[in-house]
Amino acid sequence: MTAAAPGFSTLRYEVADAVATITLARPERRNALSPVVVNELLHALDAAKADPAVRVVVLTGEGKAFSAGGDLGGMSGGDSPLEMKGDFADLLLAFTTLGKPTVARVQGHALGGGLGIVASCDIAIAAESAELGTPEVNVGLFPVQIMVVLARVMPRRPLVEMILTGKKVPAREAERLGLVTRAVADAELDSHVAKTVDILRSKSPTTARLGLAAFHRHIDSPLPDSLPELRTLFYQLVATEDAREGILAFLEKRPPTFAWGQDRRS
Repeated sequence: MTAAAPGFSTLRYEVADAVATITLARPERRNALSPVVVNELLHALDAAKADPAVRVVVLTGEGKAFSAGGDLGGMSGGDSPLEMKGDFADLLLAFTTLGKPTVARVQGHALGGGLGIVASCDIAIAAESAELGTPEVNVGLFPVQIMVVLARVMPRRPLVEMILTGKKVPAREAERLGLVTRAVADAELDSHVAKTVDILRSKSPTTARLGLAAFHRHIDSPLPDSLPELRTLFYQLVATEDAREGILAFLEKRPPTFAWGQDRRS
């Protein structure tokens, strides 16, 4: 395990076995998202992005909740021990440029901005007892930032109902709606996350970086705009050292050995 990144006061950042685990560490506030928390999350994602030893990022919360959403008692800010990088909109955008697979480990409540983080992750695995929702309307607010992220992972009508009523969605229903990748028994949450992480970190970091960038850039673009550029990207991928290794391993009927601790290009 590498040393934890210094300077965090509201979360823990740890790297072990090519996985950066970011844990929201305000259980007494149900891991609510204050400006300081958001800023530290931006620093943590940047640290994971810059570390060539990190292949996968896991986000979770300490205690009984993933995150209860915005910290209504601390919206005005606070003293951050770190340089200010941005706000919540910057945080949601940071997931689209990270270039490494992200996994949300969801327990308890994932509400408001906390749900926005879950939806921003590439894969979300929730405990069966978890509840997800957008309660902003109950206090006269509206989830204007996260609704565009949620709209990318769930159908329109259930989304509109959820944000207009403020209702919480059980994990099994959240799986059906696409809010989470899968819901699992509470006792099996950690094992399912570990299995998913094991699969993700065995893949080529170059492939993940290029593929995720293309996904976020083109997923909502018209085909005539996207396909010419994606055709070029395909040939770029074929030319990488990891692609050559992967194809050779397939032909030789053995597991591929991709680069460890670095991002290989052709």
